[in-house]
Amino acid sequence: MSTLDDLVERDKDHDCEGFGPHHICVRVVAVADLPSRFGDFRIVAFWNNRDAKEHIALVHGDVMGVEDLPTRLHSECLTGDALGSLRCDCRDQLEVSLRKIGSQERGAILYMRQEGRGIGLINKVRAYALQDRGLDTVDANLALGFRDDERDYAVAAHMLASLNVASIQLMTNNPNKVGQLENLGIRVTARIPHVMPATEYNRAYLQTKATRSGHQMQVDPRSHLSEQDDPVIVED
Repeated sequence: MSTLDDLVERDKDHDCEGFGPHHICVRVVAVADLPSRFGDFRIVAFWNNRDAKEHIALVHGDVMGVEDLPTRLHSECLTGDALGSLRCDCRDQLEVSLRKIGSQERGAILYMRQEGRGIGLINKVRAYALQDRGLDTVDANLALGFRDDERDYAVAAHMLASLNVASIQLMTNNPNKVGQLENLGIRVTARIPHVMPATEYNRAYLQTKATRSGHQMQVDPRSHLSEQDDPVIVED
């Protein structure tokens, strides 16, 4: 396929064995321009056969067939992304990745509908309530009967395959993302650190991600992130 627009016609009857143990199959169903404050993107909408959620890719530049494509997998966070919650660093992660990729020759951001690390919005608020009583983010999820992280990246792996991306450089601090994608057949040629400055509201949350969830970072002591600043990268 020569362009993103051709993928809609290509995928209209697409059906395959799928990715991962749940045999996830996706189709490109719509492509449109999306000019933004972070640069000019194209938005690619995907159908999938598992959860009926509308996962999307924001594509900057020509990505089809590209090696080492700078890529960010961002899981939906309504409270952070849309409402500006300070309990997490999700909005900062999203905006910094959009700004960085929008300033480069090419790249992609996959926006995955996996609210609350896959436990859903209602359970995420329940987890918040448990955190208000003293539990950290890991123990709150466990208390609700979930694993620390319920996300599954099979949809993302198929999305990258559907875009004909040959290999990626993944913007993440989470080695689990790298491992899952590689197990699903995606070549991850590099990990690009994506560390956000801590605030008084999310410092404990970020520390928990580092010490209990294995994220490859140390907590940044800076107190805020301005629109002009890039984060200071502090790694183990």
